[in-house]
Amino acid sequence: MPNRNLLIIDDDQWLLDSMQDWLSGQGFSVVCATSVSDGQRLLQKQRPDLCLVDVNLDGPDGFELLSWCKQKSIDTPIVMMSGYAAPDSAVEAVAAGAFDLLTKPIIDQELLTTLCRAADQKQIVEENQRLKHELDRRSGLENILSHDPRMVEIFDVINSVADTKATILITGENGTGKSMIARAIHRRSSRKTRPFVEVACGALPDNLLESELFGHTSNAFTGANTAKIGKFQHADTGSIFLDEIGTSSVAMQIKLLRVLQEFQFEAVGGNETIAVDTRCILATNENLEQAVAEGKFRQDLYYRINVIHIELPALRERTSDIPLLIEHFLQKSLREVTKEVDGFTDEAVETMMGYAWPGNIRELENVVQRAVLLTKTRDIGIDLLPSALLSASTPRHNLCSITKGQTLREALEGPERQIILDVLRANSFSRNLTAEQLGINRTTLYKKMKRLGIEGLQFQD
Repeated sequence: MPNRNLLIIDDDQWLLDSMQDWLSGQGFSVVCATSVSDGQRLLQKQRPDLCLVDVNLDGPDGFELLSWCKQKSIDTPIVMMSGYAAPDSAVEAVAAGAFDLLTKPIIDQELLTTLCRAADQKQIVEENQRLKHELDRRSGLENILSHDPRMVEIFDVINSVADTKATILITGENGTGKSMIARAIHRRSSRKTRPFVEVACGALPDNLLESELFGHTSNAFTGANTAKIGKFQHADTGSIFLDEIGTSSVAMQIKLLRVLQEFQFEAVGGNETIAVDTRCILATNENLEQAVAEGKFRQDLYYRINVIHIELPALRERTSDIPLLIEHFLQKSLREVTKEVDGFTDEAVETMMGYAWPGNIRELENVVQRAVLLTKTRDIGIDLLPSALLSASTPRHNLCSITKGQTLREALEGPERQIILDVLRANSFSRNLTAEQLGINRTTLYKKMKRLGIEGLQFQD
């Protein structure tokens, strides 16, 4: 038995001393009190791991201590003991919040076993709370790192709509974190303790996707030997995340439209209508407006799912977040290996900031993880970056080069554009602050931005 702090409350001094001596020998750190008031003071001050309390005390009794602990949200397991226990006393004690009730005279081994069980239960509860906190940390907004104004605006939208039943459409390139945003929405909602079910629609052919979403009855098709519950039913009272929704066929789109409108469906091969209370979040990397125009995606379904639209920017559009993400993925990788690494060199970070990242955040994470696994030094340099990244990146120290046939104005456009972008990012895309720092008025800044092709960014004034 590992060392545990134990508080014993009993007004029989001889019994108190005897139990303290014996339990100390069993590995417990024991403190004693002779009244409920003294016990309350010790519970608040020391927060022991376990508490052993006599029911019948002078003044307030053990049940009053249980009630007080419940009011104060003190979750220390309490084992009660009594010399006058009736047959249903143990049931009464447990109903009042006690872990167990023992009858005096107490048998040493019975007491030790009960205390060990109480300690094990407390450890399990603490571990469950730790795991839940870790799950919340990984799935909630706290793990979505960004200083970009567009991402901050998305965080505000998530907080506003998370607790509604409105259908949400998340769009963005592959690797931008659509699944993470969907999980964050679920974890921010009142459904967070209910199921979150994710379905990759593009990974399944149409006939299997229908069975996966809606389930099937026994013998509904060849190989369906038993009935199966679909993902929509699994997600009942929770959330379902349909990824790659743009790949679904027109026939499947008709079935999805009915579910999203009525929250009812029939299993494949079945006649019984199944009703669910499921919050639906969808995602795609395709341009659904264009797909609607080309007849590949139903217009009525598009309008039905496009209630709340969250568009995630590509990583190349939020380069100010790259150093932050590099450090995050570095620390994440270091938790999985036994290496001492200080970080990436300034040159390596600069090179990564000049890369377009077609694979977005997922690609950046893979690059950081690879570098950590391969490095033999504390500082990770550009030699550990993939050759494709090095050849495609545009380090800023090369921006002032001039090619044959270029005018001075044309050669200066590159560094001028980069300088304005850098100052915009440094000022959280506030054009007022940027103009002030550059020493020009706002009108001049607008004209330069329009000429340099950066007037389409989202700003925060």
